Amino acid sequence: MPFLGQDWRSPGQSWVKTADGWKSLLCVIHSFCKKDDHNKENLFNTINYDVAAKKRKKDLLNNKAKTQYFHQEKWIYVHKGSTKERHGYCTLGEAFNRLDFSSAILDSRRFNYVVRLLELIAKSQLTSLSGIAQKNYMNILEKVVQKVLEDQQNIRLIRELLQTLYTSLCTLVQRVGKSVLVGNINMWVHRMESILHWQQQLNNIQITRPAFKGTTFTDLPLCLQLNIMQRLSDGRDLVSLGQVAPDLQVLSEDRLLWKKLCQYHFTDRQIRKRLILSDKGQLDWKKMYFKLIRCYPRKEQYGDTLQLCRHCHILSWKGTDHPCTANNPETCSTSLSPQEFINLFRF
Repeated sequence: MPFLGQDWRSPGQSWVKTADGWKSLLCVIHSFCKKDDHNKENLFNTINYDVAAKKRKKDLLNNKAKTQYFHQEKWIYVHKGSTKERHGYCTLGEAFNRLDFSSAILDSRRFNYVVRLLELIAKSQLTSLSGIAQKNYMNILEKVVQKVLEDQQNIRLIRELLQTLYTSLCTLVQRVGKSVLVGNINMWVHRMESILHWQQQLNNIQITRPAFKGTTFTDLPLCLQLNIMQRLSDGRDLVSLGQVAPDLQVLSEDRLLWKKLCQYHFTDRQIRKRLILSDKGQLDWKKMYFKLIRCYPRKEQYGDTLQLCRHCHILSWKGTDHPCTANNPETCSTSLSPQEFINLFRF
């Protein structure tokens, strides 16, 4: 019978029945084993060489990538598909880190956008962040709080953010046995203590009156005061402004002011469903506004937003250049709300 591709029998004779046949077989096996060991050794050395070469090439590429990272624009590729296996898949945590929100909070045009994004993540997306992304989230939040403490602006906005985050963490920590949070429970307890500390710091802020003496808001003509009030998009700001002085209290109750505020945030259909009449039989726009915000989301407005290029699926801040191949890149960009940004990473 053939062995290793060769026939060792003489015509009409079986090698297994002769001593010479056994000797020949052993020599062949020995020769083959030596040759096989030699081949295996060569193969092993070749594999080691290839692995080492690939490793050197990979390290070289990684070093180049690290060097180029600090020079590249802050943008990410988001695939049009909806599965993790597709090319270009990026998690919410990766996007959160790479889009440089730490710098964005220093830009007054982007500040409210980032805060709203932090709030949405605190409400429902904390468990979808990796451990590094969660740490980065808390670091950015700390920078936001420090900025507010220094500037004494947007205090109420950050109070609401911290309260939302604390409430979510209280719920998640109670379910820690189900592994809903990444990291040690003691670490999260420490973070919750930090949130309480930040809340206390915000509550202790004392607004300092400007030292300069000049024209104040109440020195302006009434038409200008009303014009400025119409620029406020939050009814609570109107109420707070009305508490500053008696004259401003009268202006803050202006029916037309509250009517425009309702029409700005809500549709006619939503308004018709929540009509409230005053004692005089007129529409009470102020009461309607606060009833509407309990029933419907308010219109969001931001000075600067993240934008998605529909042509090449690049996500970046408005005004950030990216390697777009479209003939008219300006026509391909779509502004994303914070909620739309989060929806990109839901699968």
